[in-house]
Amino acid sequence: QEQIVESGGGLVQPGGSLRLSCTASPNIFRSYEMGWHRQVLGKQRELVATITSGGMTNYAEFAKGRFTISRDNWKTTMSLDMSDLKPEDTAIYYCNARFEFPNDNVSEFWGQGTQVTVSS
Repeated sequence: QEQIVESGGGLVQPGGSLRLSCTASPNIFRSYEMGWHRQVLGKQRELVATITSGGMTNYAEFAKGRFTISRDNWKTTMSLDMSDLKPEDTAIYYCNARFEFPNDNVSEFWGQGTQVTVSS
């Protein structure tokens, strides 16, 4: 059973910083694209950022310039460094691992989520 585990959520004041981390089993980390998504209660889950096994990154517009995604393939850990946090960044953040096969089938795993609350 593959496993993804997030950590690092919490309460932070507006303008503050936070780092989220995600660990995954080596079988996933070796080849899967890793990413962060977030969800506010009652709203759809949205993409925050992704990073390929080769290190190519993609960010949602709201994350550009404030969030940085990175991965350490040796430690099978991915991180999301968030700065200049705003109250609207409050959400549950989910780690995601995704692999698209040549026949368009997709293998995907999700973590259990970690709460980030931005409030004074």
